[in-house]
Amino acid sequence: MAGLTPHTPIPCEIKLHQQTRELEISFDDGQQCRLSCEYLRVFSPSAEVRGHSPDQAKLQTGKKHVAIVDIQPVGNYAVKLVFDDGHDSGLYSWDYLYQLGRNQQANWQDYLAQLARAGASRE
Repeated sequence: MAGLTPHTPIPCEIKLHQQTRELEISFDDGQQCRLSCEYLRVFSPSAEVRGHSPDQAKLQTGKKHVAIVDIQPVGNYAVKLVFDDGHDSGLYSWDYLYQLGRNQQANWQDYLAQLARAGASRE
């Protein structure tokens, strides 16, 4: 995870939409994104999900209906998202959230392809 620089876009607003299970983020550079709880859970930056190297990453399955139950600020650089499946160990830095927003479509297509290769399901 890259560190914050003076050029790192900072969220000026983070809103959780419970009904659609989406996190809406507005950054100070004007970028806005809506990230599903499932997407955020699947791409959690935690060691539990990512491992300590790419070959240790664990494919997340059955997360289609996961929801965020709490958002906790971590200093001036990140938030900790608490999910209703008990997962709460990922720290989502501003730069990581920004990259998740910018690369959402490609990341999601890659995830769906991984699920298909593994014969796994989002359900």
